[in-house]
Amino acid sequence: MTSSLRVWRRMVMPDPVRVHRYQSLPEQGPKVLFFSGGSALNKISRVFKEYTHHSIHLVTPFDSGGSSARLRAEFDIPAVGDLRSRLMALADETVMGQPEVYNLFTHRLPQQAELSVLRAQLQQLVAGEHSLIECIPNPMKALIQMHLAVTQARIHEDFDLRGASIGNLIMAGGYLNNQQQLDPIVFLFSRLVKALGDVKTTLDASLHLGVELENGETVLGQHNITGKETHSLPSPIKRIWLNKGLRHIVPTNRYIADDRKDAIEGADLICYPPGSFYSSLLANLLPEGVGRSIRQNANPKVYLPNLGEDPEQQGLSLMERVKRLIETVRADDPSVEHFSALDYLLLDDKYDYGDIDIAALAAMNVTVIRTPLITDKQYKYDERLVAKALLSFV
Repeated sequence: MTSSLRVWRRMVMPDPVRVHRYQSLPEQGPKVLFFSGGSALNKISRVFKEYTHHSIHLVTPFDSGGSSARLRAEFDIPAVGDLRSRLMALADETVMGQPEVYNLFTHRLPQQAELSVLRAQLQQLVAGEHSLIECIPNPMKALIQMHLAVTQARIHEDFDLRGASIGNLIMAGGYLNNQQQLDPIVFLFSRLVKALGDVKTTLDASLHLGVELENGETVLGQHNITGKETHSLPSPIKRIWLNKGLRHIVPTNRYIADDRKDAIEGADLICYPPGSFYSSLLANLLPEGVGRSIRQNANPKVYLPNLGEDPEQQGLSLMERVKRLIETVRADDPSVEHFSALDYLLLDDKYDYGDIDIAALAAMNVTVIRTPLITDKQYKYDERLVAKALLSFV
């Protein structure tokens, strides 16, 4: 019989010895797990792979905007855009053909072209005759062609290809060609691009987000919540849930798969990273089993909050965000006391995050750590400083 214990040690922030050790042997680096949504973490991920090849990225499949929205409406598919972009961020850039694959996966069809022109370009890609795919070596090229052909064959004649992400079209074809499951295609492309980390959706399910506002209104769909593709919400968000479809309020939920549960419970460090507070971060914590698995893990949990304005926060203070994060994790299994939901609040040493009540945080067993994380005057996190700070915890 085994038992879990918490082991305390003296911590240096940043810890140059640990950072150097991981950079020297990233193949033996720690399992740092990120509950990540959109592109906010991609730059940090590209740096992080220099220190460990074992980071774990659980991304939300609930986005409903951009070109992902059209694919979701066409095929009732989970959102694939974040998966695609994170796989590219973690790809081994020394692999032959990798720059060409990156260029293809991140390319978008023209926004202003006629439908006939866009369909002709897609046909060129399927036939392997487009300049973006001609230079990709086999077997990667053949697999990409096969998945694009599936998507091409399944979309309706009037499907809007304007601005469509080629990477998303490839991922959609893989989903349709694998019994409508994302995991097999994500695993396949992870191997092909030799992703230096593990990328999965939190749930392999086609669900959406719903929120209730403080004024009593309800809003369905991530694209209506973020305040980036539509007008900002008229009132702050009161609560968030997973919803079946975008037409009616049908709250639902699913249990995470065993491999997600094992990944969360076995992580050496859990990081709640920057990103849209509700639709990226809290959305990842909603599926059943996530909160319970976090609290089964005795290792450190760190929250690195947003900088600047997040339209979803609507004036939500950092203290209130900490409380809601903890409440969301604990809501999965409030009757059972395990380990913590959050241990550390990681902040830049000079940035003004607003009022911080150290005593209130201490009462929640949350320790504030301030260290240099910003190097420019645009108030953006420095990817390398963030990586070094996070790795100092493990």
